[in-house]
Amino acid sequence: MNTSYKVKFWEVRPNKSVKTGKVISYTVRWTVGGREKSQTFAKSAQAKNFLSDLRQAAKAGEAFDMASGLPLSMLKAANARTWLEFARAYVDARWPHAAAKSREGLTDTMTTVTLVFVRDLPGRPEAKTLRAVLRQHVFVPADRRPENSPEMAAALRWLEDASLPITEVGDPRMARAALEALSLTLEGKSAAASTFRRKRAVFKHALGYAVELGELESNPLDRVKWRPPKQNGAVDRRVVVNPKQARELLTAVTYVGRTRGPRLRAMFACMYFGGLRPAEAAGLRRQDCELPEKGWGSLTIRKTRPQANKRYTDSGQTHDERGLKHREDDIERPVPIPPELVKILREHLDAFGTADDGRLFFTRSGGDVSGSAYAKVWKQARTLALTPDQVESPLATRPYDLRHAAVSLWLNAGVHAPEAAERAGHGVDVLLRVYAKCIDGQREVANRRIEEALAA
Repeated sequence: MNTSYKVKFWEVRPNKSVKTGKVISYTVRWTVGGREKSQTFAKSAQAKNFLSDLRQAAKAGEAFDMASGLPLSMLKAANARTWLEFARAYVDARWPHAAAKSREGLTDTMTTVTLVFVRDLPGRPEAKTLRAVLRQHVFVPADRRPENSPEMAAALRWLEDASLPITEVGDPRMARAALEALSLTLEGKSAAASTFRRKRAVFKHALGYAVELGELESNPLDRVKWRPPKQNGAVDRRVVVNPKQARELLTAVTYVGRTRGPRLRAMFACMYFGGLRPAEAAGLRRQDCELPEKGWGSLTIRKTRPQANKRYTDSGQTHDERGLKHREDDIERPVPIPPELVKILREHLDAFGTADDGRLFFTRSGGDVSGSAYAKVWKQARTLALTPDQVESPLATRPYDLRHAAVSLWLNAGVHAPEAAERAGHGVDVLLRVYAKCIDGQREVANRRIEEALAA
């Protein structure tokens, strides 16, 4: 590439129509190394802005390409791929190594920021259509895309034309606009702090990948002074049930439906007595269970079955079999379980047996129990087991709250944090920050002990 620092500029020249005498265009003229260059624009402002960019580059000491007449920074921008092209390649690179839920989060994040990095061209499709084409046709592998409708094809063409060059994304103002979009839900409300942090991490990683490829000079998020919502991740103590309430809820589950509730009682019991995550309970198999007739048993947690949209799973089903959360695929986690849970699991096996692959919890047809199905059962069980005031409260709103109750119970019972963390599948620091909460009804006990200490 031949370059030169010897440049000269003329003022913008208006071009008039021979017939009408009216100005119809504006031409920018300059020379690079003695060679004259020109570029014509329809509007005066466009021409003046272009000339200003050229002068700023020359003032900054940039070299100019003699063939195109452009400063190297503008030449790079002109040859850069668009954000849409980069984002699609980024998703393709990450897809094979990501879990289904991570793929779903990746697609959500890239869809949101891609709709920010577009020019305001005529004929913009509705936001709903643009989101659909990005989710279904851009940020998924080709073999997972549904048949493209004319509406979707038109929306994709608009996106390809409107997408900004990736070099413009390096402007901190653009990065801030993307963060603003990530901080809101589709309804325009503030997103949960955990959701925003997760999406921001994906976005930052994507920009870092662009830096790694040399498409951006630096990560613009490093220059954005943005204060994300504060979040310590602590569990709201109001969601945590005590043992009496937990047992009443487990009993109430059995009254929901003819078989739906009874089939799920043991699964909920694993979350409370064993502290299992829902996806861990869903992946539990008979060979993972040691269930003696008397005394404590154990569960060996080897696999999880998280639920996601079929578009994102390797199996093409709603559940993929995965390793333990934040662990290598071959890592196992032994969980001692009390005699009460041993008895519940033995009764469950006697009543329902196992699926063909040994899973303890399955539908009557042998399939996986969906999250919406067991959430519906849990909602009905709450109305049967709790008082009206408790039903309206956050107490055990979600099945996952049984896990919170389990770990809180262990800690309040005096179980050492490292042991509780091992059983729960957490680091000690995370455990103490998130789960070290008093179970419902323990505040009075603490008050009494303090009062007794003061009296002494």
